[in-house]
Formats: sequence, C-alpha cells, structure tokens
Amino acid sequence: MAIVCAYATCFAQSKAPNAVTATFNSKFPNATSVKWDKENAHEYEASFDWNGKKYSANFNDTGEWLETESPITFSQLPAKVQAAFNASHKGTTVKAVAKIETSKGQTSYEVEIKQGLKTAELFYDANGSVIKQ
Repeated sequence: MAIVCAYATCFAQSKAPNAVTATFNSKFPNATSVKWDKENAHEYEASFDWNGKKYSANFNDTGEWLETESPITFSQLPAKVQAAFNASHKGTTVKAVAKIETSKGQTSYEVEIKQGLKTAELFYDANGSVIKQ
C-alpha cells in the first residue's frame, strides 16, 4: 500500500508538462509540497510551500507563468482596499486574504469571506475597486 501511495504522489506531482515544471522550478526554487492541478485545457496550477508560506501559481501549457497568489494578512492590504471592504462588508468574517501578481504586471487582492455556510471570494484592485465577485 505504501508503494502505491508513493507512486500516486509522484504521478500527481508530475502531471504538468515538462515546460511547465521547468518554469516553475526556476521561478520557485526550493518549493516543497508541490501539488499540480489542471485548471482547464491549457492551464496548470501548482499549490506549494515556499519560504514558510502556502502559495499557488498558474502556468499555461507551454510553461509561461501567468500569476502567483501569495497569502497576506488583512492589515497588509492597501488602505483603499481595506476601506472598500469594510464599507460594504461590515461584520463579515474574513477567512483568508491573498495578493495576486500577474505576468502582465498587474496586482489584485482577494478577500475570502464566510457567508452563512458558504465561502465567497471578493477581488479588488489596489484602489479598492471591486474587479470580480
């Protein structure tokens, strides 16, 4: 059974194309606990530990880096994002906050909230404008 589990873990971590894993390894040296998921027909997402934090990064099937999501605290959000969130979601429970950096040089912020039994993700630009809900 242990051999089967070890083989399954290796297979799960190697299901991204070589070009994708090569770019990942050069961008995130020393990353650990890497797990790959196929987001769609042409995109792969790696979830991993790096420098003591949990990250995720997306790549297209030719190995081009698309974006990285890194964990931050609510207090690390830009003041305009905090103000916009607090104005529209007063008393809401925040589950997680992340900074998203793209290959196009854009930065956005994700605030994951608890709404009843469900979780919702809110996305803001640096000026506090909602870009996706």
